[in-house]
Amino acid sequence: MTDTSTAASNAAPDFPQLFGHPRPLWMLFMTEFWERFAFYSVSWALTLYIVAQFFHGDASGQAWASGIFGAYTALIYATGIFGGYVADKLIGYQRSILIGAAVMAAGLFALAVPTKPIFLLGLALVIVGDGLFKPNISSMVGQLYGKDDPRRDRGFTLFYMGINAGAFVAPLLTGWMAAYFTDTALEQNYKLVFIAAGVGMVLSFAWFWFGRRSLGGVGRPAADKTGAGRSIGVIAGSLLAVPVIYWLLSQIGPIGLQWMLGLLFIGISVLLLAEAARHDKVQVHRVIAMLIIFAFNVLFWMFYFQLGTSFNFLAENLVDRKMFGGWTFPVGWFQSVSPLAILALAPPLTLVWGWLAKRNKEPSIPRKFGLGLIFNGLGFAVLMFALSRLLGPAGLIPFWPLAACYVLQTTGELCLSPIGLSMVTKLAPPRLVGAAMGGWFLSLAVGGNLSGLLASSISGSTGMTAASALGGFTFGFWLLAGAGAFLLLVSPLINRLMHGVK
Repeated sequence: MTDTSTAASNAAPDFPQLFGHPRPLWMLFMTEFWERFAFYSVSWALTLYIVAQFFHGDASGQAWASGIFGAYTALIYATGIFGGYVADKLIGYQRSILIGAAVMAAGLFALAVPTKPIFLLGLALVIVGDGLFKPNISSMVGQLYGKDDPRRDRGFTLFYMGINAGAFVAPLLTGWMAAYFTDTALEQNYKLVFIAAGVGMVLSFAWFWFGRRSLGGVGRPAADKTGAGRSIGVIAGSLLAVPVIYWLLSQIGPIGLQWMLGLLFIGISVLLLAEAARHDKVQVHRVIAMLIIFAFNVLFWMFYFQLGTSFNFLAENLVDRKMFGGWTFPVGWFQSVSPLAILALAPPLTLVWGWLAKRNKEPSIPRKFGLGLIFNGLGFAVLMFALSRLLGPAGLIPFWPLAACYVLQTTGELCLSPIGLSMVTKLAPPRLVGAAMGGWFLSLAVGGNLSGLLASSISGSTGMTAASALGGFTFGFWLLAGAGAFLLLVSPLINRLMHGVK
């Protein structure tokens, strides 16, 4: 007899198609575009604003700013665990996204208030809101396809292009606003960046509000979970979580936060393994494979997230940004290099994966992750070369090494990040896909917090120097290259644990 539940889960939902993919994919694409516009507007400006506003431009503030950025990044992703659980068990994906977008918008506007308590309160609101938003919109992308639909990976890559389209536009527009919009002090212009981010989040909310009807039943709560009382309860819980997040940002410190994140990672691992054990041995093996990939993912993002901390301070203080006609390249525009590279490289890379798949030669998921780590390491190798060989009389390196580093990191990111989102939907226990997606983002959280600790160490008590940057980036190269090579070696073992998932 046929297991009808399994057959249903493998069948492709009946959606109108657009450009070879379900039409709702493009609505989710634009919703994510505006959310990422808001997120990356804040990300590039955050540490620079802290140093300018709260330390009056003194480089001694770089270490604290890096710690705050790492904690903020970590908590943004860690709260995805709870957001995934809320969607799975309480109110569904659609309502979680709408509530999260509204809370995020409030926090982004609060960042423009130039006092440290309100600034940290704004960060706490953004963190809580994004925890409800981010994992759930990614989970819905997977639900647009049948489980064995070969277009799923390519759909996630297209969705990832939406993420990076927003990430590309954000630094260009808001970086110009910070550098040239008015003649006031730089920290005043950063406030305009935060306001623009708030407007972007309002647009994300509106896009999803009007477009969610195209999703049909995808993301809606179960019939017994449709009451307004559940949504009100989630809103109340979100507001109660804000002072907790505020305390974590302002009091506990990055080391204490790292311990908490480690315990959370253990907890989500136990939850997923327990759920897998209710199925069969194959599901247990798949969860184990997923958790191993999560561990390597931590390492990738620990160094990738230097873009908001040490790379920012490098660009501001140690890179020659003078261009033709005396024009100075804005610091924020460096962070448009990565999403531009993704927009340029994602389509051909998708075609390459498809071409290799037809010939049964496409690299497996763990091999793609290994390649991602190695490309990330090569980016640090370029910076090592520049800081050791190309440092000029003024103590500056040329423009191109930092830009090349971003491109190499982006190549690595394309090898693993969109594939990772798809991997979770394939390997996770069916009843806990949202929670497993939260576990994916928890691995980014651990990496994000470690990135802040590393950047704080590079800056030290007096600010980044060429020597301290060289030491930190050398460490990054060897650790990433070694981990990538090791993962390539053990890929056959991980593939066996995945039991045919590709």
